[in-house]
Amino acid sequence: MSDYISFLMWPFFAAVVLVGIHVYFGLHIIKRGIIFVDLSLAQVAALGMTVAFLIGHTPNDFAAYLYSLLFALAGATVFTYTRGIEGKIPQEAIIGIVYAVSSAAAILAVSHSPEGAEHIRYLLVGSLLTVTPAIVLKTAGVYSVVGLFHWISRSQFLALTFKNGTPPLKARLWDFLFYGTFAVVVTSSVKICGILLVFIFLVVPSVFAALITDSISRRLIYGWVFGLVGSAIGMVLSFSLDTPTGATIVCTFGVMLLLFAVIRKIQL
Repeated sequence: MSDYISFLMWPFFAAVVLVGIHVYFGLHIIKRGIIFVDLSLAQVAALGMTVAFLIGHTPNDFAAYLYSLLFALAGATVFTYTRGIEGKIPQEAIIGIVYAVSSAAAILAVSHSPEGAEHIRYLLVGSLLTVTPAIVLKTAGVYSVVGLFHWISRSQFLALTFKNGTPPLKARLWDFLFYGTFAVVVTSSVKICGILLVFIFLVVPSVFAALITDSISRRLIYGWVFGLVGSAIGMVLSFSLDTPTGATIVCTFGVMLLLFAVIRKIQL
C-alpha cells in the first residue's frame, strides 16, 4: 500500500498544480466563448517541441521548452490581434485554423522520423505517471508567478472577460498579457500531461462549476474540487487497470460531467 501511494504521490501533486491554474484560466475561456483556444495553443506549443525534437533536443531540454514557448507566444499574438474581427467571422474559426495547420505541420515534420509516431503520441497523452519531483516543483514555481501576476492585475483581466470594461486603448495590451501568460502555462503543461489532458483540465471543471453557480470565487472552488477528485479517481483507475494515465483521466472527467448532467436533469 505504501509503495502504491508513493508511486502516485508526485503525479497527483502535478495534477494539483495543473488543476489549480487551468481552472482559473478556464473561467475566462468559457466566458469568452473561445473553448478551443487551449487546444490550439497547446498544439502550437507541441509544434515548437516537435521542431526542437527534430533538431536533436529531448522534451525535457531547456531548449525544447524555449522552442515551445516561442511558438506558443506567436500563437498568443495571433489570437490577440484577431479578437477584433469577431464582427466579421468568429474568433473560433481562427483558433480552429491555427490548430489544424499546426497539427498538420507537426505530422509533416515527423513523417520521415522513425520515432515520429511515438513523439506524436507523447504530445497527445503526455507521461503524467513518470513526472519527477523537480519538474513538479519547477512547474509550480512558474505557475505561482503567473497566478500572482493575475491576482495583482485581477481587476483588468476580470473586466476584460466578464464586464468588457477595459479601456479600448489598453484592451489589446491586456489581451496579449492574458494570452501570453496562458501560453507560458500551456507550454509547461503540454510536456507533463499532453495536449488532451491540458484541454480537459481547462474546460471540464470550469463547465461543471458554471452549471452550479455564477459566482467567480465559487466557480474556482467547485472547479478545483471537481478537478482534484477526477484526477485522483483517474490515476487510481489507470494504475489498477494498467491503462494510459492521461486518457484514463480524460474519460473519467467526461463520465463525471455526464453523470452530473443526468442527475441535475432528473432533479429539475
